Amino acid sequence: QVHLVESGGGLVQAGGSQTLSCAASGSIFRINAMGWYRQAPGKQRELVATIPSGGSTNYADSVKGRFTISRDNAENTEYLQMNSLKPEDTAVYYCHATIISSTRGSSGYWGQGTQVTVSS
Repeated sequence: QVHLVESGGGLVQAGGSQTLSCAASGSIFRINAMGWYRQAPGKQRELVATIPSGGSTNYADSVKGRFTISRDNAENTEYLQMNSLKPEDTAVYYCHATIISSTRGSSGYWGQGTQVTVSS
């Protein structure tokens, strides 16, 4: 079985910074693309950023220049560094990973979600 466990999040003032982490564990053969999504109250879940196993990163226009996605392949962990946070960044943030496991082949997995609240 594969699990994604997020950490980070919480309350931060506008203009501040926060870092989210997401660690994958279990019967992992290889992790392909990883990413972060968010869902604000009353809104659909939206893409924040993605990072493939190789190649360039991708960001939503709303976070370009403020957020940075990265990954540590040795630790099966991805990160989201968020700077210059705005109240409109308030949402539950979810990590996602496409993982090839020894038991299920290639599947997508979600973290449990972590609340980020930006106060004005």
